Amino acid sequence: MITALALNPSIDMTLNISNFTFGGLNRVESARRDAGGKGLNVALAAQAVGARAECVGYMHRENAALFEDKLRRNQVGFDFIYCDGATRTNIKVRDEAAGVVTELNQSGPAVTDDEIRLMSEKVLQHAAQSDFIVLTGSLPPACPAGYYRELMEEVAHTGCKCVLDADGARLADGLRAKPFLIKPNKFELELLTGRKLENLGDIRAAAMKLVEGGVNVVAVSMGGYGAFITDGAQSLYAPRLDVEISSTVGAGDSMVAGMTAGFEMGRDLPCAFAMGVAAATAACRTEGTTVFERADYEAMLKMVRLEAI
Repeated sequence: MITALALNPSIDMTLNISNFTFGGLNRVESARRDAGGKGLNVALAAQAVGARAECVGYMHRENAALFEDKLRRNQVGFDFIYCDGATRTNIKVRDEAAGVVTELNQSGPAVTDDEIRLMSEKVLQHAAQSDFIVLTGSLPPACPAGYYRELMEEVAHTGCKCVLDADGARLADGLRAKPFLIKPNKFELELLTGRKLENLGDIRAAAMKLVEGGVNVVAVSMGGYGAFITDGAQSLYAPRLDVEISSTVGAGDSMVAGMTAGFEMGRDLPCAFAMGVAAATAACRTEGTTVFERADYEAMLKMVRLEAI
């Protein structure tokens, strides 16, 4: 079982506009509204590639049905702590002409001390019955900055392996708990190391230092330049697949889901990495955060090529 945490879920509003004008009037050509958030995306993608997955997190009563319906339709279990109010909305403005996405993300409703305590208890309960737990995305206001690290330290004794997909201080602090897998993108890895990473050799060297520090597996997503992974013994590079892209929203979450599913199924590093790359690519071929089709994922999996670095 893979448990994905959704501590700060969101409704993803995607607006498609041709030739976006900053400070001017823009006509929306099309729009879509999806139940989302990184934890939700991971659980849905993990289920789509064949793993058993569930979503645990906070949910706000005013628009909870949108999330519950999406999870039920995709046969993903969920266990939420319900809070008053509405879930935040994140707006993504896609300039069709330039192929650029501008994101406007709300912080989300704050959580109380009691809700934080209840979440810690719930996470431990689910970790005790799971092989992997994925901690990903932003934290809601009033949640301690080191909450991911605290959860991973508490989960350690259950035998459940932790996957951390966070940025900035949450990633740097979380490394102290020595997660099994992390997946920064290139920019996040540069922030973590404090220097520019010019090539694959630089990325490999930075990732190897993290492995030496106690992380089992480091994967790095590089957008149009492909992806990299290492466990210290093997280092692999996957070039970007040449396919038509509809949206990159949720691609990183799908990569995390595919890799975690691979490891949960007992696959080796190359196979788990290929599953992550295929899931990310399949996600790029869908609109918004629509869950990709299993057949599309399997087609992408056959196209993945890995190179030893």
